[in-house]
Amino acid sequence: MNRSRLLMIGGLALAVGLLVSYTVYNQLRAHAANNQQMVQVVVASNDVQIGSKLTEHDVHLAAFPPASVPPGAFNRIAQIQGRGVILPISRGDFVLPDKLADENAGAGLPSLIPQGMRAVSVRVNDVVSVAGFVQPGTRVDVMATGIHGAGEDQTTTVLENVAVIAVGRSLLDRVTGDVGNAGVITLLVSPDDAQRLTLATQEGRIQLALRNPLDTRKESLDPTKASSLLPGGAAPVAEAKPRIHKMVAKAAPQLPPVPFQVEIIKGSKRDEAKFKPDDPN
Repeated sequence: MNRSRLLMIGGLALAVGLLVSYTVYNQLRAHAANNQQMVQVVVASNDVQIGSKLTEHDVHLAAFPPASVPPGAFNRIAQIQGRGVILPISRGDFVLPDKLADENAGAGLPSLIPQGMRAVSVRVNDVVSVAGFVQPGTRVDVMATGIHGAGEDQTTTVLENVAVIAVGRSLLDRVTGDVGNAGVITLLVSPDDAQRLTLATQEGRIQLALRNPLDTRKESLDPTKASSLLPGGAAPVAEAKPRIHKMVAKAAPQLPPVPFQVEIIKGSKRDEAKFKPDDPN
């Protein structure tokens, strides 16, 4: 191999080396520039369940390009420490304001109750809870059965499309263990509905009816009476009404006619004449 060929190979290798070095240098500069534009945001270090209170062990700071950070994301752990979780947060998810309770609102069930609403618990069994299919996150109608008016049983739908936020001690979307045998179910209702629900549980027996979550329509249903279950829907036998005794009033005895008198004046002469009512003259 002559000297000129060696020089040509050496020059070509040097050119390739310079090109690779320049490419790597540009990539490193671009990477450094990107790192300088990254922002630090708070993300979950592990799965966080509803009702939990966030601690520094549940979250950490991670760098993301500004374009990929959703609005409202926190950039300091101190901003979210101690706040309750109202929606589940998966590992690696951004910690956003709509997933957290208000500051100083606490954690657990109270943090899940929106402003103006109430959480009311009712005692249930396997039948009332629809064989255990009523779970946190489902929606139900509440029916009450009791004795009304005419002394017969009557079933009325007192509440419709009510959210279930807890079954036993399992909060919304936090179903752990066997909730089918839970003896208490907590419903999210308005203050007026809270009074109706409490009265229904005291005055009669309640039953829950499970709804399709997409079916939000409310029906105007008339109460169902026990008499409507009879063959032909016959009405119950009416209570015997008290017999009314008619009394004929006796006519008052007729009094004899009273005579009347007429004064007749002829000139300076004055006479009086007496007549009886039945006198034709």
